[in-house]
Amino acid sequence: MIGMALSERILLGPGPSNPYPEATAGLAAPLLGHLDPEFIKLLDRTCDRLRATWGTTNPVTLPLSGTGSIGMEAAFANTVRPGDAVVVAVNGVFGVRMCEVASRYGAEVIRVDHTWGEPVDIERVLAAHPAPAIVAAVHAETSTGVQSDIAALGAALRAQSPETLLLADCVTSLAGIPVAIDEWGVDIAYSGTQKCLGVAPGLAPFTFSERAWERRVEVPPVWYLDLGLLGAYVHGTPGSGGRVYHHTAPTAMISSLDAALERIQNEGLDAITERHRTAGTRLQEGLQEMGLELFAKEGHRLPQLTSVRVPENVDSAKVRERLLNEYDIEIGAGVGDLASSIWRIGLMGHNARLDRAELVLAALRRVLER
Repeated sequence: MIGMALSERILLGPGPSNPYPEATAGLAAPLLGHLDPEFIKLLDRTCDRLRATWGTTNPVTLPLSGTGSIGMEAAFANTVRPGDAVVVAVNGVFGVRMCEVASRYGAEVIRVDHTWGEPVDIERVLAAHPAPAIVAAVHAETSTGVQSDIAALGAALRAQSPETLLLADCVTSLAGIPVAIDEWGVDIAYSGTQKCLGVAPGLAPFTFSERAWERRVEVPPVWYLDLGLLGAYVHGTPGSGGRVYHHTAPTAMISSLDAALERIQNEGLDAITERHRTAGTRLQEGLQEMGLELFAKEGHRLPQLTSVRVPENVDSAKVRERLLNEYDIEIGAGVGDLASSIWRIGLMGHNARLDRAELVLAALRRVLER
């Protein structure tokens, strides 16, 4: 026996989600070296498709080797200088994490706390500092299932402090709900492949505006995430266009991402947004029909990630265990103070479908009835 057979799970938690079939096929394609001319063409095409998905023309748009958190790390490593004022809107775990990462690079972090489950209050964020180096916020807060208005934040920030860079965490939003980096005035953004993009975990789609590039830290303290060095590999050196080796890129993962992006391109972002909205609406209506209470504020709920309160006298972990063992369905617990008080149910990417919504509703209803 070579190895143990793995169960085939229906991944309806906060991520990873089940990949698009095209992404799985891309992962199984013949392996290429990271300097192979054929792979370089694939990488260039992947970056172009990422630009279209992000809604940007930023030259520095690439898949970073690592999960979404490596995107967060790269964002701060290449922009923060010791003593820089960085305003962070905190309305969940990933806002907290941005504060931690920014502080490690020497930022003077100005934390603007919100009630978890509430969207970012733009007026309070702007009032925190008249002209910070960076304002950072989470577009789709994975820990609570709430969406914040990054477009409005970008417009207000440009009016108040046009030199300030805007950084957005789009790990759970990209390819699930509308994202328009250039239109919204976002300078730095990162995502993860394992959510709405419908790819296995392992890459962090990343985009960096020309304005941010002009103000970047030219020698950041983390060699692996130096965008100057990465750019020489991903985009080539000025004049020659040749690719300079930096690290061994995960070529199979990039092939998988390219295949998923082609599938997304063929379906169309508007159609994908509608598919996520339809599935998420059905799930949320069904949960409320069961007498369950949704956690995120009404009007700001993510369709792709629903947070629902665990009923009183119900063992949260036991319900998730039974869903997994009896139905092969994974849903997520809460995190931090919400660990045992909410469930997080994701309908992302390939799982953003009505049949998945009906399946988890039926299974959850059956478990709760027992």
